[in-house]
Amino acid sequence: MATEKISLYNLADLKNTTDDALPNYLNSLKFKQSHFLTDVRLALGYSAFVIAAACFGWDYQFGFDNTKYYTAGAVAIYALLNGFLTFWLSMVEKGTVYQGTAPSGERVTIRTSTKKNDPTYYVTVISEHKTGEPQSIQISRPFSSWFDETGRFVAKPFQEFLATSVPAIGKQDPKKAKSSLPDVYSANAEVLDAILAGTGATGNATGADATETKSKRRKA
Repeated sequence: MATEKISLYNLADLKNTTDDALPNYLNSLKFKQSHFLTDVRLALGYSAFVIAAACFGWDYQFGFDNTKYYTAGAVAIYALLNGFLTFWLSMVEKGTVYQGTAPSGERVTIRTSTKKNDPTYYVTVISEHKTGEPQSIQISRPFSSWFDETGRFVAKPFQEFLATSVPAIGKQDPKKAKSSLPDVYSANAEVLDAILAGTGATGNATGADATETKSKRRKA
């Protein structure tokens, strides 16, 4: 995936680029995105702007003395709108970058955050079924897992991170959902011997039997 290069030392750019990739991936999996939180935020912001513009317009047209009571009311409404916007961002959205419904009917809310001087992407996923209590999953991964050394975003490892960590996403993209268990059978013979010796998994094989077992495994 060809993307614009960003600075690997700019934490805000790393987060924003990753946040932008998240809805693109989920929507490609047939998730139905909800824009309710964004719509409310935009409505509050535009309402405050309209009031400020109207206040300027009638003051310019009719003068301050003729509109001072209207101006005072507009200032009060503007302050209330901005106060509610602050409340909405901090107490309702809480860093939410995605809300949507999976094809299975499961409602998913994803919130992301970072910590100062910590290049790690922290994700909280809240899954809500039609029946049952909401389930919350907290996961994290360094940004270096999906940004290469030149500062380009690489989609596949990021998608694998989500599909592996979040069951609702893994169901829709099982090819990218990796198992968290080590692939023992792909290890070489020396590694297998060390694992078996450390766990005592050689069982009752002793002496010549144990040697023969190791020899057969190496040949295989």
